[in-house]
Amino acid sequence: MCNLYNLTTSQQAILQWTRTLRDLAGNLEPSFDVYPNNLAPVVRKGADGERELARLTWGMPTPPERVKGNADRGTTNIRKSNWHYWQQFLGVENRCLVPVTSFAEPSPTDGDKDPDTGIQRNFWFARNRERPMFFFAGVWTKWSGVKKVKDGPQDFELFGFLTTDPNDIVKPIHEDAMPVILATEEEANVWMNAAWSEARGLQRPAANDTLIVVDKPATQIKIPQAPAQGSLF
Repeated sequence: MCNLYNLTTSQQAILQWTRTLRDLAGNLEPSFDVYPNNLAPVVRKGADGERELARLTWGMPTPPERVKGNADRGTTNIRKSNWHYWQQFLGVENRCLVPVTSFAEPSPTDGDKDPDTGIQRNFWFARNRERPMFFFAGVWTKWSGVKKVKDGPQDFELFGFLTTDPNDIVKPIHEDAMPVILATEEEANVWMNAAWSEARGLQRPAANDTLIVVDKPATQIKIPQAPAQGSLF
């Protein structure tokens, strides 16, 4: 499950790639890692239907029956889009594009732990060595609730993204899932504009030539090296 990604690009590049005219995101850092419950930029449709760039908090509201304790830490990855709970967020008014240049999955082998912290080292996936921008197929919503007990109830704008079966590049590292990747303008437009009956077809493993491993631990895991395509835009 992807719970860490990096964005290294300019605001102007996001706006230009997505043909977005309204920028509500403020000043973005030129490169930063995104973790759950942190703010990150997404492209969504505003109330007037125009695309806008805004910063939302990563972690959609968890189904109530799955919330443990008095706070909802959020659901970052959404796999079962056929569940009734998630279907309320799948209309075009709740879809968004999550800009990414690389994403991480922890190594599945004990030998790849950091000896000082005991934390698994990561494999990083990107389109190619230059790490051009692509997008996750995201959803977003407004929500009022408690994410941290000490902070009490607050108002949030939240996002998450869909996952699907892993392709041959990701599967040796994470055998259960990978993010739904939108690598072309056509795919992005379908996600943002099409009825769910069409857009749901994007929830499928990315072609093997969509990604390569750009950074990894000193591991013995063998990863297929399909030649990745560069960004088309």
